[in-house]
Amino acid sequence: MKKIALYPGTFDPITNGHFDIIERALNLFDEVIVAVAISEDKKPMFTLQERINMVKESVKNLKNVTVLGFNNLTVELASEHNATVLIRGLRAVSDFEYELQLGYLNNSLDDTIETVYLMPKLQHAFISSSIVRNLLKFNSKTEHLVPKEVQRIIESMKSCTLQ
Repeated sequence: MKKIALYPGTFDPITNGHFDIIERALNLFDEVIVAVAISEDKKPMFTLQERINMVKESVKNLKNVTVLGFNNLTVELASEHNATVLIRGLRAVSDFEYELQLGYLNNSLDDTIETVYLMPKLQHAFISSSIVRNLLKFNSKTEHLVPKEVQRIIESMKSCTLQ
């Protein structure tokens, strides 16, 4: 039976750390579904469609990766797509408490779905979408923090706003 993992997140925007987690998950599972959450409560900088496009562009050369948007419970989405594993990234100890609670919550909602925690490579451990967004607000460089495809999209968005 095919092992399908679901990697949910806001991806506002997708970073090199997220991409690293996707690559690591592909070494463990037959298929990885990257699920981009609407997350209106987080007031994302980029629209859902922009974030989906950024993720799709970033993973276009990876086999067995699907990208979709969602606005329901993660465990429901996993069940709809026959995913038995949720992927969560851990950058630091500070992430662990929140992610552990979320893992327990998801397991209480559906005990057939496991949560697997993956760490990005050390060089990506400090990167977060919020850091990237803050740098973008100040027109600072972000090309070392996001996939090159995402940087191109961001640059094209900047040039469209200037015109």
